[in-house]
Formats: sequence, structure tokens, C-alpha cells
Amino acid sequence: MSQSSKKMKASERREHILSLLKHKGEPVTGSSLAEEMNVTRQVIVGDVSLLKARNEPIVATSQGYMYMLDVKDELPFTQTIVCQHTADQTEDELNILVDHGVHVLDVVVEHPIYGDLTARVGISNRRDVKKFIDQVQSTNASFLLELTGGIHTHTIASDDQEAIKEAIEALDQVGILMKN
Repeated sequence: MSQSSKKMKASERREHILSLLKHKGEPVTGSSLAEEMNVTRQVIVGDVSLLKARNEPIVATSQGYMYMLDVKDELPFTQTIVCQHTADQTEDELNILVDHGVHVLDVVVEHPIYGDLTARVGISNRRDVKKFIDQVQSTNASFLLELTGGIHTHTIASDDQEAIKEAIEALDQVGILMKN
């Protein structure tokens, strides 16, 4: 009987989750972890919260949980950009960025009650963009930009400063970039 099919102690389960996330290299859904470990998704949410409390760099993305060493450490050039567009333009915005070799690390909106709301998105290629858009559509979720009339920021990163510059110019050409 494999470790994941028998009933694990909570501490063993958390270590197993940590190991899976470290070695997977792509998002893992809470539902798939729950199914593999024969527990509810809520148990997984609690386990991940406890792992985060131990300062494990686990983030919840729209595609699932990921073990994320700070990509800013791997990609030397980062910049924050301000964009404004409709929800229907989100896929175009993200594709422009990744087509220029830029990683989209997060999206931030300013909420009138809660202040800055930040979501880590971790998008670096068209496959990630498609998964993100498909997830939003399949869950009937709203984009954060819908809270702010389309205004939002992204932290973007690349190993090439010129790629960031070209991506910003491309966003400007299609009217997505907000400027001073």
C-alpha cells in the first residue's frame, strides 16, 4: 500500500504535500492533493496554511498551489506597470507580455475598503495564459480589475531588460498601458 493511499498522520501528510510541491514544478490543485491523500480539500487548505506559517514559500495561484522560490531572485529585472482595460482584453494583455519573454508575477488592485489586494499569478507563457483564462471562465470568477474600472498593476520580470521595454511599448500601442 503506497504512502498516499493509506491514512497518514497530519505531520506526514504536510511533509508529503511539501515534497510534492517542491518537485512538481507546476501548480497542484487542492482537490487533487485531497483526492491523493484521501482527505477533504479543506484539510489540505489547513495543511497548506500551516506550512505557510512555517515560512514555506507556497503560494495559491489560480491554477493551484506552487512552491515558489522568489522568481525575483532568478530574474534580475523587475518592473511594476499600470494597466487599464476591460476584462475581455485580459488574455491579449497577458499574451503580449509573455510573447516578449516577460513573466507576470502578480496583479494588484486598490480596493476602497481593504487597500491593496494582491494576487500572485505566476504566468510565463501562453499555456499559463490559457489555463488562467480557462479557469476564470470555468469558475465564473471575476477579474480583480473589475473592482477598479479596469485599473491594476502588474509586477513583471525578465532576464532581459530590453524584453520588458518592448513588452511595455507593445502594451502602450494597443492602449492597455496607463501613463503619467
